Amino acid sequence: MADQLVSDGLRSELRKLSVLKGTAPEFDPSAAPESPMELFGEWFMLAVRSGVREPHAMTLSTVGADGRPSARVLILKDVDSAGWHFAISTLSRKGCDLAARPFAALTFYWPELVRQVRVSGPVVADPPAVAAADFLARPEGSKQMALTRRQSQPFDRPEELDEALEHARQELNSTPDLVPDEWCSYAVRPDEVEFWQGDPQRRHQRLRYTATGNSWLRTRLWP
Repeated sequence: MADQLVSDGLRSELRKLSVLKGTAPEFDPSAAPESPMELFGEWFMLAVRSGVREPHAMTLSTVGADGRPSARVLILKDVDSAGWHFAISTLSRKGCDLAARPFAALTFYWPELVRQVRVSGPVVADPPAVAAADFLARPEGSKQMALTRRQSQPFDRPEELDEALEHARQELNSTPDLVPDEWCSYAVRPDEVEFWQGDPQRRHQRLRYTATGNSWLRTRLWP
């Protein structure tokens, strides 16, 4: 069966899958708040109350110095007037991408509510104290992995990972408040945020916020 799929492609199988089967709440774009942060907070908390799994998971899209795009799923750390926050190692591919081109896009998708939010704009580093607080609040295993300082590097022996993690564990035991220099918290300061609510008949509701100085322009978009 797998060989057949490889040779024939997945088109027929994909056509069989259902989409937009969640339950969309009431949404009136004309009554949306002036700030996209406020509307995001309303949508996010509804996702939490509705039991959406990992509603804080988001796709972070970056572009490297070579112009190649890259995307991965991260966890949202905060949303405030400064933007949407996340924390990463500057040694990672995404960290290198942001050093070369400090712009990013975030995508949230909550299928149970048939909702999607897209955020894009320049990325700026948060104060070091924010990054330090984030690192120190992470689970021990997460801190140990970050302290290997080898994310995305190839390795040949599983023992290498065990050895690196043991070294990181010893580092943390000797210095419990250790925060690596390469750990950074960033904020996407959006110049555009789009809220999308799906409809089985494709009469989707779309509302785009565009930054205009110190305020936001709200525009309804065709599905």
